[in-house]
Parts: sequence; structure tokens; C-alpha cells
Amino acid sequence: MAARKATHAGSWYSDDRRTLSTQLDQWLEKVPKNVPGVGELPQSNARVIIAPHAGYSYSGPAAAWAYKSLDLSKAKRIFLLGPSHHFYLSNCALSQCTTYSTPLGDLKLDTTTVAELHETGKFGTMTKIVDEEEHSLEMHLPYIYKMLSKNFEPGQFPLLIPILVGNTSPTKEREYGDLLAPYLEDETSIFIVSSDFCHWGLRFSYTYYLPTPSSGPDDGHQLKSRDKPSGHPIHESIGQLDHQAIDAIESGSYESFINNLESTGNTVCGRHPIGVLMCALGTLKTALKLNSLTTDFKFIRYERSSECQKVSDSSVSYASAFAVVKCEDVAAEFEEDLRSNPTTLDTSQNSISSR
Repeated sequence: MAARKATHAGSWYSDDRRTLSTQLDQWLEKVPKNVPGVGELPQSNARVIIAPHAGYSYSGPAAAWAYKSLDLSKAKRIFLLGPSHHFYLSNCALSQCTTYSTPLGDLKLDTTTVAELHETGKFGTMTKIVDEEEHSLEMHLPYIYKMLSKNFEPGQFPLLIPILVGNTSPTKEREYGDLLAPYLEDETSIFIVSSDFCHWGLRFSYTYYLPTPSSGPDDGHQLKSRDKPSGHPIHESIGQLDHQAIDAIESGSYESFINNLESTGNTVCGRHPIGVLMCALGTLKTALKLNSLTTDFKFIRYERSSECQKVSDSSVSYASAFAVVKCEDVAAEFEEDLRSNPTTLDTSQNSISSR
């Protein structure tokens, strides 16, 4: 049995079990039980979240908002999608490990579902080194363990399916969305998407600036090191960039999201896992005739690591969101047909149309 070590514990977050557990509890406790414009947390049938993956001193409090929203009442398996930061991939890859370790305890992988995904021929396999070097998946494990410990008895935790998402094309993201849609339809499946938002500053080679509060995505330009923009603070421009991307995600339109990123170049590091999940949601909405999904993504928290005042400053943005997924009863053959031929089924029969 191969176990993935908690390689970032002790640096990106505490490796002390008691300290880490207390921190997570405190951050979760600070999230209000009732959010204006949203309602009570957790949201019923909120089975999909987007949450950040930076060091906990930066993004831990923001991530708590997503995890507080999550409805785990029917959960049996948890899909965790994160971007590949250190290893180039053009597709998606699965873990060869059977457990993921955290300072709080171990999480078991769903080896049966991992094998099913492998059988599609669309997924690669992470080496153990690649698996352990990547932080986008690991930074969610303590939160996952904490939330499961609040909802399940030891030994009865839902199983984990980590998916490392590479530099996937729109065509591949639609393909992976179709492959994952049957799992998303299943009310026992949870999906967690790992992403930070704008990485702004010279050290990130990204200084895109919107000169006015009313500037559209195409109205900006890259600042040079000697530039001193006046009138519209840089940190407000960064917030504007992020909220334009957030608006596109909340619209439910995958095309709007990728068009926004093409216009601004916004350095949303989880753009590809977000894209895969948007495509999966879109596939379900088409197959189940739109009214079978209650909502698209709803963002409830946005923060930045610092407030940039000049070009030499830098910041990373963190956002948390959830999506309520409540599907109507569909004939059992829908799932089987979608698994076997996801791109050629007839939408008039609650199936997937060819893209």
C-alpha cells in the first residue's frame, strides 16, 4: 500500500495535530452560519466547491468559507481536482497511492473509481514524486479530514479521488467534463476544485492593469516597472480583474470564462480544473434539461494577500465558492449510456449531445 506523505506539513501549514486542528476549527467558526444573499451554511445539496491552496497563513481563513458551505450528508466519495504547478501535463493524471496522509489522520483513496477512470484511457498516472511535490491537492487534505471528522465516524469516511489537471485545451476540458458528469450527477459524489486567483506583480510576470473602474477586460495593459498609475489604485484593478473572472464563472458559461481569461491573461492557477467542472455542470444541465440543477457557482468570499500600491508590489487572490447540484430522477440507463458514449447521445432523451 503506497501512502502519500504530507510533504508540505511543517512549512505551508502546521505539522502539529492539535495546533492544526485548532486552527481549522477557529477559521470555520469565524464563518457566519447565515450569509446575506446566500442563506444558512452549509447549503443543502452544495456538492461542489472552489477553494484556495496557498499556505494556510494566507488562504486558510478564505478556504473555510467554501468548506463551511459543503453538504456532506450523503457523501460517499470526494473528487479533488487541482492544477499541476511543477510537472507539465496536457491531460489529467490519477494517483497511484492508496492513502493520503495528513497530520490529522489518513484519507483512503477510492481505488475502484480510480480504476474506472483509468479504463477510459483518458487519464495518466502521477509518479509518487510528482504527487508529493504538488501542493494544490495536499493543501485541501487537512480541511477534508476535518470536515469528514465532523460528519462521519472514524472508519466510515468517504473515499478520495485526487485528479491532477494539466494544461488542458478547451476540447479536452469538455471531454473530461463529459467523463465526470455521471459522477457529478450521483448525489453521493462531492467535487472540490483547488484554485487561487490572480497572481499579480513583476515576480509573477503579470501586471495587467485596468485604468478605470468601468474598464472592460480588453481595456487594460501591462504595467512596466517604472510606471506610476494614478487615479485607479492597482489593488482595485486586481479586484476588478478577479471579479470579471468570477462573474464569468457564476454565469455558468464556460465560453465566457475562457474568453475572459484570453482577454485579461488573469493568472487564475486553477483555470483548468475550474474549466473541467464548468463543463461537467454544463453537460448535466444539457442532459437534464436545465431545471435539474438548482444553481451554478456562487462566490461567497474574496480576499487578497496584500493591497498593491505600486508596480513593485505583489499579491495573490483567494476566493471561495459553492455550487448546489440537485438532479431530478433520471432513468438508470442515462448514467450507463453517458459513461460508454458521452458525446453522441440524444439530448431529447435526457442524454448528451455531440459537441
